[in-house]
Amino acid sequence: MDLLRITEIADAVRQRRTTAREVCAAALRRISAADAGLRAMLDVHADAALGRADEIDSRIAAGGHGAVGPLAGVPVAIKDNICTRQGKTTCGSRLLENYRSPYDATAVERLLQAGAVIVGKTNLDEFGMGSSTENSAFGCTRNPWDQTRVAGGSSGGSAAAVAAGFASAALGSDTGGSVRQPAAFCGVVGLKPTYGRVSRYGLVAYGSSLDQIGAIANSVADAALLLRVMAGTDPRDSTCTPAPPPDFGPLLDPAHSISPQGMRLGVVREQLGEGLDAEIRAAIEKLLGDWRAAGGEVVEVATPNVEYGIAAYYLTACAEASSNLARFDGVRYGNRAGGGNGIRELYERSRGDGLGDEVKRRIMLGAFALSAGYHDQFYEQALRVRRLIRQDFDAAFARCDAILGPTTPTPAFGVGEKSTDPMQLYLADVYTVPANLAGVPAISLPLALSRGGLPIGVQLHAGMMQEPTLCKAARAIECIRGEFARPSFAGAAT
Repeated sequence: MDLLRITEIADAVRQRRTTAREVCAAALRRISAADAGLRAMLDVHADAALGRADEIDSRIAAGGHGAVGPLAGVPVAIKDNICTRQGKTTCGSRLLENYRSPYDATAVERLLQAGAVIVGKTNLDEFGMGSSTENSAFGCTRNPWDQTRVAGGSSGGSAAAVAAGFASAALGSDTGGSVRQPAAFCGVVGLKPTYGRVSRYGLVAYGSSLDQIGAIANSVADAALLLRVMAGTDPRDSTCTPAPPPDFGPLLDPAHSISPQGMRLGVVREQLGEGLDAEIRAAIEKLLGDWRAAGGEVVEVATPNVEYGIAAYYLTACAEASSNLARFDGVRYGNRAGGGNGIRELYERSRGDGLGDEVKRRIMLGAFALSAGYHDQFYEQALRVRRLIRQDFDAAFARCDAILGPTTPTPAFGVGEKSTDPMQLYLADVYTVPANLAGVPAISLPLALSRGGLPIGVQLHAGMMQEPTLCKAARAIECIRGEFARPSFAGAAT
């Protein structure tokens, strides 16, 4: 059973042309055949997933195709910083390696209500802190296109799982690009919604004013459908918008063709200059020409304060992380270290043994940025820059429907290539952090392959709550681009 298209799977299961068990079994076979080399999955829920699939088949047999939702029998993987009652929620950390959540995240609840089958939890940079999934305490996720390359991060396991055909879709979290960047590296679609569009209840917090659960899938239509299922108000998350789920209309039909006629793309020319890989620049320039030839319009826009985005982002995110991660002390949450004398030593030993170097680094940076005498100089200044970036986006969207640019500076880099230089890894997020700072929706989709056979991603931003416009433009790009290749390796989707 082809695991690529959500709507095709759900229709086939509802109409009993196949069964949810057959679809689930195919996903589990692919995981068994190929995940040892990729390390995309941290926990595979094989028995629970097959039991869930049987339940869906029974409901369909008893009540017809209307007895289940739009994700009937669709295998989905969940990033392991999103709580599930089934299995563990480790956040890729030794500190939480035995933690079992007593509840499902709201986003997971809604997937289950729609008929999805959760096949397992995916690998990630510890607590979402990284751009390569090399910071996981449980091993690095490798790229299905080239296993000497990283899958990106922090949702690298989710992106690799979808690219490899282990699941038809996956959930990730995006604090500074952690859905879009690995999606670009792995040749899949990554959608970060408007801040507050999807409830954060059950997402282990990293940077609370930046975090957003997003969707990873094989097409824009599939990512949009996942968002529609997850979105909507939630009284358990005070930052969640009361707006109804977005109406994507015919966009949810992957066979529906979208023309760029009447749509205006904005381009920030500075993003296509120094620092961007030449092959990515050439692919984007070609797309702009194809967009115009198909009847779309391209205009230049300016976002002058975005150049300060990386500095503002890391100050904000680390400051919030230093507060959010204080609870993981071996007393309230997390593994408790043995030995020692007194509560202070217990905290020090539990956190010192349980947390990785990158997490410690970000906690210390954040604590310093919030400390007396430095709060105004660092954290408050970052918030002022953040406001200016939001204003830049507002002004740009007055002139265009969506802003197009690169997702990443380069295609996927080698495992270990940047792990000794944190600044180089931080700069991998240079094109993705502005969306989180401004709270606007953004999507990455595969555009082309490099000469080395690696995916090249392109990114779109749209205005607040404008996911239908964002996905319409992205779908138009898919129609211009045509079918995208799949990675070729043992166990990959065909």
